[in-house]
Amino acid sequence: DVFATGGIGGVHRGGEASMDVSADLFELAHTPVAVVCSGPKVILDLVRTREVLETMGVTLVGYRTDDMPAFWARHSGLPVDMTAESPAEIAAVIRARAALGVGGAVLVCNPVDASLAIAIDEIEGWIESCIGEAPPGAAATPWLLAEIARRSGGRSLAANKRLIIDNAGLAGEIAASLAG
Repeated sequence: DVFATGGIGGVHRGGEASMDVSADLFELAHTPVAVVCSGPKVILDLVRTREVLETMGVTLVGYRTDDMPAFWARHSGLPVDMTAESPAEIAAVIRARAALGVGGAVLVCNPVDASLAIAIDEIEGWIESCIGEAPPGAAATPWLLAEIARRSGGRSLAANKRLIIDNAGLAGEIAASLAG
C-alpha cells in the first residue's frame, strides 16, 4: 500500500511533440497506492508533469511543504494539493480516499534534506547547457543524470542517496500509521 522511490517519471522535455511520457503517470492514475518520493525528476518538464498528475486525479500531498519538490531541488514553484505535517495526517488522507472510493495514487512529496538540496536554477543551468548533447530515447535519462552528477561535482549523487533513505523512512512511518 505504501512504497518509496527517489523521484517519479513524467512528461519529458519536448513531450508535447514527442509524446514521451513515463508510464509512471498512467500507473499512478490507476493504482491505489501511496508513493513517497521527492517529486518528479528535475530533468523532466515539471509544469506538464504536474498538469498530467492533476488531470489523472493523482493527489499530491506535500510533507511539510506546499511546493512540489523537484528531486534534488526542494522547490519547483508548483503547488501540491495539500500539506501534511505528520505521517499520521498522510495516513488519514489515504484512509479517506479509500473510504470515498477514490481511485489512483496519493503522491507524497518529501523534499530533499535542505543541507543537500541544489537550487533549481543551478540545476536548470546544467540541463540547458547539456540537453542538446543527450542521446535520444530511453538513453537520455541516464545520460542526463550522469552528466549532472559530473557537473555538480557529485552533489546530485549525495542528494539522491539521502532522499532515497529519507523517503524510505517516511514510507515506513506512514505504513505504521496505517497499520495502527
